[in-house]
Amino acid sequence: MRVGVLTGGGDCPGLNAVIRGIVRKGVQEYGYEFTGYRDGWRGPLEGDIVPLDIPAVRGILPRGGTILGSSRTNPLKVEGGVERVQRNLVEQGVDALIVIGGEDTLGVAATLHDEHGVKVVGVPKTIDNDLDATDYTFGFDTAVNIATEAIDRLHTTAESHMRVLVVEVMGRHAGWIALHSGLAGGANVILIPEQRFDLDQVCAWVESRFKIRYAPIVVVAEGAMPKDGDMVLKDGTLDSFGHVRLSGIGEWLAKQIEKRTGKEARTTVLGHVQRGGTPSAFDRWLATRFGLHAIEAVRDGDFGKMVALRATDIVRVPIADATARIKTVDPLLYEEVGVFFG
Repeated sequence: MRVGVLTGGGDCPGLNAVIRGIVRKGVQEYGYEFTGYRDGWRGPLEGDIVPLDIPAVRGILPRGGTILGSSRTNPLKVEGGVERVQRNLVEQGVDALIVIGGEDTLGVAATLHDEHGVKVVGVPKTIDNDLDATDYTFGFDTAVNIATEAIDRLHTTAESHMRVLVVEVMGRHAGWIALHSGLAGGANVILIPEQRFDLDQVCAWVESRFKIRYAPIVVVAEGAMPKDGDMVLKDGTLDSFGHVRLSGIGEWLAKQIEKRTGKEARTTVLGHVQRGGTPSAFDRWLATRFGLHAIEAVRDGDFGKMVALRATDIVRVPIADATARIKTVDPLLYEEVGVFFG
């Protein structure tokens, strides 16, 4: 048995831990051989491979990013792309493919399995934690820890100058990072994509903190929108999965707060810092378990499935179910933390 492995979409901490878990168990217990595909779906599309064996995965557990590289290539949007992927898998002797990615990467995997018979197993990865059918995705915990540490540090500089600090974190359609890091970091306002915000209310919360000589921290997800506005875009271009580039809501919000309250406001955009560096202990643990269970699914011939975390158990769910909708923040959960606003 020869198994292909690819990592697609945005990089995140823990990808290498998954690869290591897959290869270690696959080689040691099942005697499988492994082929790594470079740069996400570009690898099988172009036949770009790298050998994967136990020496290749030594020492990669604490490393961020991915030793295989990643990209946002979508073979479904390339003329003849599906046929090229199928042909390369056959020519390179790859019997099954483990796909590690988020909604878009796994969406391709689901199509290739359900409509074209490619033998795939999925592993959920995204710092946004917005992939349905799993309680958590690896990478999320690290991103939250990074954002929380940044907020902790920003409190002191905000208090020193008595100014508003707006912290923009990632989260296109789901506000999990903003919610978790904002609560953990003691933010006074948390704005998420699931709940359009009232700018007047935000300013009122900000002003209420200044009345007690307290410099407010506002945490905003990149996809958050005011009630009377739209998403702030970096530009209007689309990637191969139809997504626009988001950026700027933090800067826009800071200018509005400063204009309406007369208080000095500054913005910190964490951006890709949230996706880089050493994975947390939890993400290493979760990613490793996902890798071990993914190769078990290959051994069992249980294709078209994604490994998922349910409470403390790793289970298998159809990839199509996991990508059918985005997991968003429950309004009741957002309401629960609202006691700390203002």
